[in-house]
Amino acid sequence: MLHPSQDLQALIDAAKAAGTGLRRRFGNLADIDVRSKSGPADLVSIADEEAEKAAHAILEAARPHYGFLGEEGGSAAGDGSHTWIVDPLDGTTNFLFGNPLWGVNAALAREGKVIAGVTWLPMIDELYVAEEGKGAWLNGKRIHVSNRGTLIEAVLACGIPFAGKPDHPLFAREMALLTAQVSGIRRTGACAVDMAWVAAGRWDAYWERALNAWDMAPGVILVQEAGGIATSVTGTPLDLRAGNVCVSNGAVHAVLIAELDRAADRSLR
Repeated sequence: MLHPSQDLQALIDAAKAAGTGLRRRFGNLADIDVRSKSGPADLVSIADEEAEKAAHAILEAARPHYGFLGEEGGSAAGDGSHTWIVDPLDGTTNFLFGNPLWGVNAALAREGKVIAGVTWLPMIDELYVAEEGKGAWLNGKRIHVSNRGTLIEAVLACGIPFAGKPDHPLFAREMALLTAQVSGIRRTGACAVDMAWVAAGRWDAYWERALNAWDMAPGVILVQEAGGIATSVTGTPLDLRAGNVCVSNGAVHAVLIAELDRAADRSLR
């Protein structure tokens, strides 16, 4: 049984506070004020902002000297070593369109490395938690990545660029290379869901480009503590600030990275 540290418990409490408010809002979508953030397909709502404030208040009370990085509220430096990282509503478009696959992300990084993380999926009541050296857990039960070892056996998940995002031609090349080699490719519409499901063994790998630290931070430690691997999409050590991620069960990681490299290789076009 997992015995969470004070920091992990604060993350759990923060995610629950944010998600509980969002779940109430989900039942009254017509009343939510929605606007475009950086483009017509990049949406934000008052629900996102309320949820982040609720999470931030809990985390700040627990460790007032820690820094904070949130999708809606900007950043605060804090002690320079520890940073709470929060995405109050990952899968905003799903949320606003009445799709229940959305979640709350909350993580703690020390010197840029994620050491604890929580993803809560309120509408399907799945609480994923992980802490460095203590494993990954779903609703109190230990979880592990899958053991499928070849691409032909694997079901992959990915991010699909939408209007205003870069790399549409690259994504098309990735699909052309990979769809004939795998059992399936999926997209839930929420990075939080896809990364948690790799940790739980439901997907064998997931990759996405054009991400932010708050999109991926909890999923990174969830996958690692579940026995998997997290790198950049080129296979280099993961940098939360670099904007991309590839996570997997480990067994299919090298071959997936090789195919992503092939898709990105301009000399092959």
